[in-house]
Amino acid sequence: MSGFKVIHDGVHGSVRLEGVFLSILERPEMQRLHGVNQLGLANLVFPGANHTRLEHSLGTYHIAGKMANSLGLPIDEKTQVLAAALLHDLGHLPFSHTLEAVIENRLNITHMDVTRAAVLGDADLVSNSVIDVLGELEPIPELLSSAGISPEIVADLIVPSNGPGGVGQSQLEIEDSQAHFGQKNYLRQIIHGPVDADQMDYLLRDAYYTGVAHGTIDLDRLLQTIGVFHGDLVVDKSGMVAVEGLLVARALMYTSVYFHKTVRIAEMMLCKAVEMADKSILSNLQVDTDCSLSAKLISLGGDSGRIMTMLQYRKLYKRAFSITTSEILGKHLDSLFELTDYNKRKVVEAEIAERAGVGEAEVILDMPQKEVLISEPRIGKTDVPVLDGDRIRSLTKHSPIAKALQSRSVHDWAIMVSSPARHKDIVGVAAEKVLLY
Repeated sequence: MSGFKVIHDGVHGSVRLEGVFLSILERPEMQRLHGVNQLGLANLVFPGANHTRLEHSLGTYHIAGKMANSLGLPIDEKTQVLAAALLHDLGHLPFSHTLEAVIENRLNITHMDVTRAAVLGDADLVSNSVIDVLGELEPIPELLSSAGISPEIVADLIVPSNGPGGVGQSQLEIEDSQAHFGQKNYLRQIIHGPVDADQMDYLLRDAYYTGVAHGTIDLDRLLQTIGVFHGDLVVDKSGMVAVEGLLVARALMYTSVYFHKTVRIAEMMLCKAVEMADKSILSNLQVDTDCSLSAKLISLGGDSGRIMTMLQYRKLYKRAFSITTSEILGKHLDSLFELTDYNKRKVVEAEIAERAGVGEAEVILDMPQKEVLISEPRIGKTDVPVLDGDRIRSLTKHSPIAKALQSRSVHDWAIMVSSPARHKDIVGVAAEKVLLY
């Protein structure tokens, strides 16, 4: 047979692509994701974590196909879901989520905005130098349309037009009964929902490549127990334990990998290198890879080049001062909570540097609560819909584990200040005075 490819994936085994999906995979916009590390700079702590956004896109496509088959979706809905799954990370910028807060504050966009624009043909993710070599390419929306797939529907599955809240359940409690609105939410929820293909793949994949066992989930059981009820994706009560396992895996992976102290310091160093560079470094960032952005920053010299060279040879800043979540309760809560704002955090960061008598590039103040929500808006949500007979109940009504996870922090520190080892002591003293007095 011709017109198809079988790709061997380290996590899922054989992944088959054909037709328009093979054409999408071969697009330079997709192939750029070969150069975007799935976990940013986590490989400086977990040396095996060198997998890419392209691998994750293939894995999400594979699981979305399995979910569509389990639900018995008609062919038109299945192709829409598969296209959305394959394209859902198309707009990821270099180093994945690492620079998200910087870019959102400097350019007022997120990778989801870029993805939606690319699917609709409103953003160009191919550089002129690539076009000079490969020639003019058929725009992605035309590629989808020629296969009978609506680009607008695909874009809406990836980024709901009414925001992240649009993937929630659509029932209303009325005394001892429920009313259901019958909205067709399940297609979106396969891509971004309480139990979706995206997080099932990244948990399995990230656990596999980091060597951390926490991300193990019972994928087969989840696929066996999902269903559609009044337009929403639900999990049968018999699959409740598998859902609990997914939520626990997600929480533990955030603590042990995604917000590991040293990983976070490395990522904040990269952010600092970008912040110390001229704003022009962010122009056409959507065509860059990890390597090309690193090369640009190193070539700038100065603080940006110095920090990137330190990262290249794993000479990382050290934790100089930190405050746990319990320690910020009480009189310091209001003032410290303001540091969740990016610009206010930068002002205090500069104040600490001035008090310590070091350069602004030598101090990093990290309070990542907002960044957690940007990278994983589902992290505090454990309201997975469980179908019990003919009634929907949130998992938290059945599971003490799910309820407990709602209030669990993803890291053991609320604020962390880091600096080069030679300035650690003086920066630590300055940070304590600025933040607590």
